[in-house]
Amino acid sequence: MSKIDKSFSGMPNQFGEKLKALREQQNLLQREIAPLLDMDSPLLSKIERGERIAKRETVLKLAKILKTNEDQLLSLWLADRLYKLAQEEDVALKAIQLAEQEIRYQSSKKK
Repeated sequence: MSKIDKSFSGMPNQFGEKLKALREQQNLLQREIAPLLDMDSPLLSKIERGERIAKRETVLKLAKILKTNEDQLLSLWLADRLYKLAQEEDVALKAIQLAEQEIRYQSSKKK
């Protein structure tokens, strides 16, 4: 396991847990879904366990395959990424608040 993979072990994994729950609700196996994502089953398993991060385009494909809300999956995926990025920073909450302000400002400019 690489340093990057180790750093993600045991961390909150909302995206992976949701992915696994959706897959199991539909009685789908990892080996059935993985080829549709151009990956092997072990990689999909690592994504479900939170040991690897899926690419954004993979998340979009998963939403279609699992017939679920794209925004919900993207939100969980991004939340996990943000957490993993900021978890060891003492100023993480402050940084997230500042980022939220900037996102709100940029969004209001687009309207």
